[in-house]
Amino acid sequence: MFDFFWNSASFIIALGLLVTVHEYGHFWVARKCGVRVERFSIGFGKTLWRKVDRHGTEFVIALLPLGGYVKMLDGRVDEITEQDKAFAFNHKSVYQRIAIVAAGPIANFIFAIFAFYLMFLIGMTSIKPIIGNVSDGSIADAAKLQVNSEIVAINEQQTQDWNAVQMALIGQIGEPSIEISTKLADSTYISKHTLNTQNWQFEPSKASAMQSLGIEPFLPNTLTKVAKLEAGAAGEKAGLKLGDEIISANGVNIDGNWQGFVDIILQNPSVFIPIELVRDSKKLDIEILVGTRTQSDGHMTGYIGVSPVIEPWPEEYQIEISYGPIEAISKAGASTWNLITLSFDMIGKLITGHVSVDNLSGPIAIAQGAGSSASYGLVYFLSFLALISINLGIINLLPLPVLDGGHLVYYFIELISGKPVPDKYQEVGFKIGALILLSLMSIAIFNDFSRL
Repeated sequence: MFDFFWNSASFIIALGLLVTVHEYGHFWVARKCGVRVERFSIGFGKTLWRKVDRHGTEFVIALLPLGGYVKMLDGRVDEITEQDKAFAFNHKSVYQRIAIVAAGPIANFIFAIFAFYLMFLIGMTSIKPIIGNVSDGSIADAAKLQVNSEIVAINEQQTQDWNAVQMALIGQIGEPSIEISTKLADSTYISKHTLNTQNWQFEPSKASAMQSLGIEPFLPNTLTKVAKLEAGAAGEKAGLKLGDEIISANGVNIDGNWQGFVDIILQNPSVFIPIELVRDSKKLDIEILVGTRTQSDGHMTGYIGVSPVIEPWPEEYQIEISYGPIEAISKAGASTWNLITLSFDMIGKLITGHVSVDNLSGPIAIAQGAGSSASYGLVYFLSFLALISINLGIINLLPLPVLDGGHLVYYFIELISGKPVPDKYQEVGFKIGALILLSLMSIAIFNDFSRL
């Protein structure tokens, strides 16, 4: 229940902030172009707070925090006088209208640069991409990637941590091959490996890009000691305590293998199993009624809500990512540009079929991402905000008439032809665009529920 409220609060904060940034872009440029802004609303529905400034603009925070809007004086929907025409959106030049509409997505991109800039100034500890295991018979195995080697580049793009590796690999979806450069810790020699990805099957809901290629990151040893107990779960109910060391389960000696313990639990839903453990140097025997969880395919597995102690990362595997005030600007700009190009690339691959619509995510996945990133700290939340801000900007640039991108298409047609697109054609476009957008949102929400 706590996770639900934490994710929801983080989602509302993130969405509210990014919607405010987006709408402020429209608002600021509209004011600069002399358009009268009648309302600036964050959220929809019942007004919770309002204030009117000296220009007559009503600023509103509404009940449903699922978007926002800027209402401008517009002769197409408002009754206006001759004197008011100079302040109406539809009476501005096509260049001004393009600037006003494009300002929202641009504001999201600028905010992403700002978020990345703060992130790089504060600094964060990340993990070098050291390969911990290569799955037998996998694409990575065929390319002879070595265990304990560090991935330093993918198709000549430098990869200083696992996040960079993941983003670079995602950008290669649909390509027939990927070149991965690696080096061993005690060597400066760079080894290059060409992965044949013609038959690469990547399903983000099941595995990461690197795991689908057969690459497993190095992970510190997992001990068989209890580090965390979920309140109300089977482990706590059975009397497990923090620091307990599991010796055997269901008659099977664990022998320091936490995954072996997990496998036993998974295979015994709703079953009483005996557990032998050590607590305060004394052996104890307890019995646990294993709980259950339903997987996406409907299969029931065991669950007891216990997390293990994990040894700390070796210092030589850690990397501090931080930059000075000047260098952070270029790094933030480069990170934003890379994500923008990657996002457009993914949209293209979605259209061509190289990426399945099953990979679309909706508000539930975003809420979970907001909650998990916020729980890791400010730096990770800033990274999440930058990512979602970029995606919000790109989505609004899609050429669907209900979005900013659709309006821009109409204005560019007007710019080229010298006359506006007839209202009847615009109306048809709005209906088609709304249907496409609703369909995509429905698929994304369905995917979210299927992953719960």
